[in-house]
Amino acid sequence: MDEDRHGGALHGRRKGKKLRPRQAGLMADLLPRLALDLETPAPERPASLFPGAAVRALWLEIGIGGGEHLVACAGSNPDIGLIGCEPFVNGMAKAVSAIDATGLANIRLHHGDAREVLDWLPDAALQKVLLLYPDPWPKRRHWKRRFVCRGNLDRLARVLRPGGELLVASDIESYVAWTLAYVRDHPSFAWTARRADDWRRPFADWPGTRYEAKAIREGRVPTYLHFRRTDAAPETG
Repeated sequence: MDEDRHGGALHGRRKGKKLRPRQAGLMADLLPRLALDLETPAPERPASLFPGAAVRALWLEIGIGGGEHLVACAGSNPDIGLIGCEPFVNGMAKAVSAIDATGLANIRLHHGDAREVLDWLPDAALQKVLLLYPDPWPKRRHWKRRFVCRGNLDRLARVLRPGGELLVASDIESYVAWTLAYVRDHPSFAWTARRADDWRRPFADWPGTRYEAKAIREGRVPTYLHFRRTDAAPETG
């Protein structure tokens, strides 16, 4: 299938309404200080990306929206370094504003495609990856933009340490089925569910997201998929 190893854009438009002056100022001044420098080699010790925090492990959130989940996780896990990726300008502006308000030192950002960060990080750098309510791209001609595909799972398998976690949340049944089909077929991942409640209940210490709250208000039911990185290496060829 063409979707297996797509290389096109994973997102549509990158900017919505005009930013407020404070948001624009933070995007110009604070974001560059929080942004990863992908033009330089990744450090052998990713914890060194967070000089103001005593970090023991690294998590990556792909598509942070307005950053509410990222900030909540960083606040409740001060010993975890979190990297948040978001291509949409208005979402990143909200996230930067929230980080500025909290003063958290264990967050770094990438204002762009998460695949760039995955390709930059060293092997086995991450303990956890979160993909929360990704755009399902419901039209078939747009399926190549879905994040979950064989190529991106290979990327995740490389940067996740054995035993690491991939957490995916979605309120779209077709995307849940798509995700299960791809991830369960990948040799480097195992679905941890043993009973129905395992995918009906939110993840441990789950702060929720604004999108999730909206989905529930509108009658959509979230599904929470928990995958474990196995010792198996991705197949090549």
